Amino acid sequence: MMEKNQNGCGTQTQQECDGILVALTHEGKTVRMCANRPEEFLHTIDATAISWVNFCVDSIEDDGLKIASLFGFSTNLYQSLLTQEYSAYDDRDTELGLKIPAVSIEEDKVKILPVLILVKRGLILTLHTEKIIRFFRFGRYADIFFKKIPKSASLEDKNTIILARLLDENNTRNFEYLAKIEMRAEKLNDLMATSETPGVRMAQEIHKVKKMLITYMYGLWATLDVLNTLRYGDADLITDAPKLLGKITLLVEDVNRQIGLTEHMSEVLSSGLEVVQTIYNNQLQQLNNRITWIAAWLAILSTAAIVPNTIATILGSSIWGLEPGNHWHMFVYLCLITIPTLWATFAVYTWVKQFAKLPTKKEEAEVREKMPREK
Repeated sequence: MMEKNQNGCGTQTQQECDGILVALTHEGKTVRMCANRPEEFLHTIDATAISWVNFCVDSIEDDGLKIASLFGFSTNLYQSLLTQEYSAYDDRDTELGLKIPAVSIEEDKVKILPVLILVKRGLILTLHTEKIIRFFRFGRYADIFFKKIPKSASLEDKNTIILARLLDENNTRNFEYLAKIEMRAEKLNDLMATSETPGVRMAQEIHKVKKMLITYMYGLWATLDVLNTLRYGDADLITDAPKLLGKITLLVEDVNRQIGLTEHMSEVLSSGLEVVQTIYNNQLQQLNNRITWIAAWLAILSTAAIVPNTIATILGSSIWGLEPGNHWHMFVYLCLITIPTLWATFAVYTWVKQFAKLPTKKEEAEVREKMPREK
């Protein structure tokens, strides 16, 4: 019985191990093994018709190369797969190498990690790091799956059946992360439903989710590239039977559907960014209207204060001969202050109203209607 340990590999009867082997004998029986050292699988591989080996390694570059070399795969094949960033395909007639992306989310960041699939006559080897969980579910029931493989099937047919199942398992695990990204996007509704959330924060959150989607889409396109190359690559280790190759075609269609869903979500997020920009512009417009209104009235009030102060300063000079005790002089004094002050204040008010373009009540109402309302 297989159980899941902390690093995502399989354990047998509670004993942790890094590798699992499931094989089909020439008589049609299945063999299951679990071990920490790949050397323990060599005898079983030689005695069976076809075997699948999965290993969790600390380093794909170093540990993975040692394991691949131990099972008879060439160093050049392995290194050629590592030169590509997300995906790779290398057919060398007697051996075939695939590099497919495995999606993982860590701290709100989508990461693309490599999964290597090496194929030769009688052996399919899968390698991945301990940071991701791949083929665990398939590993639990792989012996049942192997029993269903027809005995009369050629080695190429068996390779294709197992390889298609492994690719489907990896795709299924990748597709699950789109739901997690969508759940993260749903949380943005709470931010956009209240006017108290700053527009800058909403824009940052939308940018994070959109970046996650873009990275996830890179993984899908890389997977699609490998599947298309495999479907049309005419590798000697892969069958030519249209029915079996149709399994690869179905995987291509599944990835295309996921790409469509991802692009649709990306468009929705782009619309959200436009909404945030509109909200931000409305906030700036509302603030600008308030500043304009305050500046206009400050200009009017300052005129009403500066003009009489200036006139009073001028008339206070002894050169004008205005005596405080003379009522006629006091009347003239008040008239010289009041009339110019009223005229200047009215002139400034008229100019501000005509040229300063103060926001009307209707315009203020339109700006407020565009602002998000609190629930």
